[in-house]
Amino acid sequence: MPADRLCSRAKGDHLARDLRWHRLASDHSCRGAARLEGVLAPPSSAPSAAPADLRYGAFSDNPPWLIDPNRVTWRRGLDRERAAAHALVPELTRPGRLPPGLRVGRVAGRLGWAVASWALMERRRFPSAKGERLTTEARSGISKRVREAAEYLGPTYIKLGQIISSGDGLFPAELVTEFKLLRDQVPAEPWAAIRDVIETDFGRPLHELFATIEPIALAAASIAQVHAATLLDGTPVVVKVQRPSVNRLVRQDLRAMAWLAPFLVGRIPVAALANPPALVELFAETITEELDFRLEAENMLDVACSLVNLGQRAYVVPRPHPDLVTKRVLVMERLDGFRFDDGAAMRAAGLDTEEVVRTGMVGFLEGAMLEGIFHGDLHGGNLFVMKDGRTALLDFGITARMTANERHAFLRLMMSASMNDPIGQLAAMRDLGTLPPDTDLAAVSRDLGLDGPPIDPTKMTPEELVSEIQGMVKKLLAYGARMPKPLMLFVKNLVFLDGAIANLAPDLDLFAEITRVSIHFATTHGQRIAAELGVDPLSYEMDLTGLKAGFGVDPVETESFTYRELLDRRELIKSRLRNRV
Repeated sequence: MPADRLCSRAKGDHLARDLRWHRLASDHSCRGAARLEGVLAPPSSAPSAAPADLRYGAFSDNPPWLIDPNRVTWRRGLDRERAAAHALVPELTRPGRLPPGLRVGRVAGRLGWAVASWALMERRRFPSAKGERLTTEARSGISKRVREAAEYLGPTYIKLGQIISSGDGLFPAELVTEFKLLRDQVPAEPWAAIRDVIETDFGRPLHELFATIEPIALAAASIAQVHAATLLDGTPVVVKVQRPSVNRLVRQDLRAMAWLAPFLVGRIPVAALANPPALVELFAETITEELDFRLEAENMLDVACSLVNLGQRAYVVPRPHPDLVTKRVLVMERLDGFRFDDGAAMRAAGLDTEEVVRTGMVGFLEGAMLEGIFHGDLHGGNLFVMKDGRTALLDFGITARMTANERHAFLRLMMSASMNDPIGQLAAMRDLGTLPPDTDLAAVSRDLGLDGPPIDPTKMTPEELVSEIQGMVKKLLAYGARMPKPLMLFVKNLVFLDGAIANLAPDLDLFAEITRVSIHFATTHGQRIAAELGVDPLSYEMDLTGLKAGFGVDPVETESFTYRELLDRRELIKSRLRNRV
């Protein structure tokens, strides 16, 4: 595959991708990797003495190998493989008239037992007061039983639980807390089974691939586990290996989920405000690509390329091996650093944790708004901070890719939010797929009260707050609202970064940071954003009025607002909601 195709997939609009390479001299497409008429374009920001592949990827400065796009053989035909994975989703999530085999009975039985045993043995111990739905203890009880059922049912349900565990604010707090236990408590596969996968996929015995490989896994997750190893030349690497039976189980489980989902609508208390069939479809879109590690390796290259396009050198993506990648095995560069949530160790090493958070937020927003691709599963185990202060990204199985139209809608959503333009935000959400194309935006704005002054949740009674939340959800569902994959992953990542601020920079002035980020986008990308949206750059005016009112502070008098103060207000809201939903 020629070098000028290395980064093309990172743009998201697959239909126009090939045409775009003819415009490389005048647009923002993969500047570093482009070859025009056989001439390699100069590196965008890599120093002259740096490794050659930094011109088209945000990689480490001390490479175990160089990525040469002309010899990455495992990328051949991945367009078809990615398209096939997408095409499989409707088939796997179409509920049949009859249950799909014995697996659905096992799943239904286990989930049914979890709910029934909770109702019989625990719910009566924690009766709700009149007008209340469930007490905190009752919600914790059913969340624990659902988590235990997920563990029993295996990889697919563990993966679903791991995704939910990153959804603070999107899912009930008790469910999120329980499912966080699924992140690092998954038993590893026996070494003999893992060894067989490696040797089968490469068609060679293990000693012809590695000088050493550790039988005990560094970490084990729902889909795969990783092992430390060294190549024959002594290079340290990490080997990610798929669990042997996970592909078959995922397909069976998705069909079982699709058949069960319609029966679960409104039946599980903690999911009463969710849409189980839509959740299954969203989950299927996410997990089907994870089953092919060649797609994950390509995600690594494309995200690395997008960071170079943005001039963003504060991130590092591990290099996938140019040869040792198959559908079930991924060999990659080994990187080291501080856990992202270990603020004390970073500060002790002299790192500026506020800058770490700031860089994380800016790079994440730039990838979504300007490149249409971003890491879709940020959590403490998927990124760490290197000793030089740069952030390393790991595990690209879940990566958001947007078409050109989706990215433009997303860009308009962010711009409208910064300008306090509710109708503009609704229009962007409609174009992103959150609302149906024929939605009456003015009616939605009126129904949700967006045309009036923002509501301060800290001044509402518990009954008013619960009623407001439930009312908005019901109205949105009545309009046919859904959560498209890119938006769900974006919100989930924002939730993670929100928690990172609490840990690494609790005294950060939020209003000042929002202003700083806006100035960065205006000065660095302003012309491009104006051209893509067809607006006059001089017409942009940031308006934090709605944001400030939503935080419950005076929009005029309040100049600064720290994250610590925001946490205090959130705790007040939680206390009002406690035992009321």
